[in-house]
Amino acid sequence: MSGILSSSIGRKFAMAISALFLMIFLLQHFAINILSVFSPDTFNEVSHFMGTFWVIQYALQPVLIFGVVFHFVMGFVLEIKNTKARQIKYAVNNGGANSSWMSRNMIWSGLAILAFVVLHFIDFWIPEINIKYIQGDMSGMHNGEFRYFHELVEKFHSPLRVGAYCLAFVFLALHLLHGFESAFQSVGANNKYTKGLKNFSKIYAIGIPAGFIFIALFHHLNQVL
Repeated sequence: MSGILSSSIGRKFAMAISALFLMIFLLQHFAINILSVFSPDTFNEVSHFMGTFWVIQYALQPVLIFGVVFHFVMGFVLEIKNTKARQIKYAVNNGGANSSWMSRNMIWSGLAILAFVVLHFIDFWIPEINIKYIQGDMSGMHNGEFRYFHELVEKFHSPLRVGAYCLAFVFLALHLLHGFESAFQSVGANNKYTKGLKNFSKIYAIGIPAGFIFIALFHHLNQVL
């Protein structure tokens, strides 16, 4: 691993793999959360399975946490090295002429997403760990009822929190619009399928964040209207 990360190409490849892994998780996370709009009971049952199945809890969850930490750390490392490289290029020509605004500001959208991840952990993951491993309730039940849907709706009561969530997903869309295509290029998917991948990446980058915004607004408006 250290040998791969010692080269610029290796770091970009590792960054791309972690990005693609997180994109798959994001799609799966959305598929579960959208159930809360159409069928709270199904959402509770699926959330209960995801929250109690030992393979997910003790094998996949640590991999996910490592993937998140690795992606952000590697992102900062690449940004530092890219900044140093750009300082040299700017002395010769206009460095922004050959790159998009988003590609030059991935660090800022990344920081906004990191702030959202921290908020999301405070809202959901830390209470989940407290209930399951400190209080010792692995059943997913609370007073005889599944707690998942109730907790989700409760978090979307505050307009400030909903606004923060929506803003974070706007930054996520901007981040994905460049990151998805960049990830495919870094793993060598630059062939006859490139046009199709670009179209898919745009649909994904806009559609998934928009879907999460819809979920947040749906549950918020259902409580205030």
